[in-house]
Amino acid sequence: MNAVAKIAVVTGAGSGIGRSVALTLAGAGWSVVLAGRRAEALEETASLAGGDVLCVPTDVTSPADVTTLFATVRERHGGVGLLFNNAGASGPRVPFEDISYEDWRSVVDVNLTGAFLCAQAAFRMMKDQSPQGGRIINNGSISAHVPRPHSAPYTSTKHAMTGLTKSLSLDGRAYSIACGQIDIGNAATEMTQRMRAGILQANGEVVVEPVMDAADVARTVLHMAELPLEANVQFATVMATGMPYIGRG
Repeated sequence: MNAVAKIAVVTGAGSGIGRSVALTLAGAGWSVVLAGRRAEALEETASLAGGDVLCVPTDVTSPADVTTLFATVRERHGGVGLLFNNAGASGPRVPFEDISYEDWRSVVDVNLTGAFLCAQAAFRMMKDQSPQGGRIINNGSISAHVPRPHSAPYTSTKHAMTGLTKSLSLDGRAYSIACGQIDIGNAATEMTQRMRAGILQANGEVVVEPVMDAADVARTVLHMAELPLEANVQFATVMATGMPYIGRG
C-alpha cells in the first residue's frame, strides 16, 4: 500500500455521521483530517478519536478555505487517499412557495457547491500524486431517490450529488480515482431528531420514524474505503429497516 492510501479527509467531521465515520476510520488505522466550520466540535471529535488526527477548520463553501484544507493535507501527509464528502445542511421545512432565495442558496452552497469544491481539490491531488489515484465517497441521501414534503432545496441538491458522483466516476477512470455514493436514511444524529418526535409524511400524517445507529453507516463507509482501487461500491443505501421508504407509491 502506498504512503497516502490511508490518508482520509472527512468534511462535516464535527458531529453526526461525519464524526462517526472519522472515529471509525481512525480506529481502523487511518490518518484522518477533520474538516468543518466549528473548531471546538472538531477538537471534540479529535479527542474521541486518538491516533493520527488533524483538525482544519473549514467552510466548504469557501474556495479559499478548501484550498487551505488540501494544502494542509499535502504539507502534512504528501497526498490523500480518501475524501468523505459529507458536509451538508437541510434547510428549513417550509412549503415550496415559502422558500426564500437565501435559504435555497444556503443549502445549495453547502450541499452541492461545497461538495464540488472539495471533490475538485481532492481530484487534483489524487491525479498529481505518485502513484496516481484515490477514492471519493459522496454522502447522498434517501432524498437522492425520493423527496419528503417541504424539502425542495435539500432534495434537489441530493439528486445533483448523484450526477456529481457519476461524473467523478467517469472522469476519474483515467487516473485510478474511484467515486461512490452512500445514500443514508434515518441515521440517529442531531439532524434526525425530528424523526423521533414525528415527521410529516406524503399523506399529511405526522409519524414517528425508526432510526439506526450512525456507527452502522460508518462501518459501510469503511468497507467502501478499504476496497482496492480496482473495485468500487458505486451506490450503497443504508437505512433504518423500518423507515417508510420501501412500499411508497
